[in-house]
Amino acid sequence: MGGVLWSDSPYGLFTFILITLVLGGAGAWATGRAIAKTWRPLATLAPYMVFLTAAVRFLHYALYGEPLLSPALFLSAFIWMIGVAALGYRAMRATQMATQYSWAYESSGLNWRAKGNG
Repeated sequence: MGGVLWSDSPYGLFTFILITLVLGGAGAWATGRAIAKTWRPLATLAPYMVFLTAAVRFLHYALYGEPLLSPALFLSAFIWMIGVAALGYRAMRATQMATQYSWAYESSGLNWRAKGNG
């Protein structure tokens, strides 16, 4: 048991980047966009991210023999997933607001703003 969260595996940082950051992040981004697209509240993300994080941790366990029930690894993956999902949610919501209410709002990055007179 090393001091770094992902050092228990012989593949270490590589698997963390590949599975958690890349694959898990892509799934979280898509989930955040899907939840925003159906006009659900932001709080809806949390239960979905718990299940997605569990799936990512299972991949680490099944493919690379990493610990399945590690609270520290689960928490680090969950924090990443919730952050990426929230960004995906905001990106989609900004697009929705600017499209749905184009007469009142315009897109401004991950946000929207009221159209002004000058």
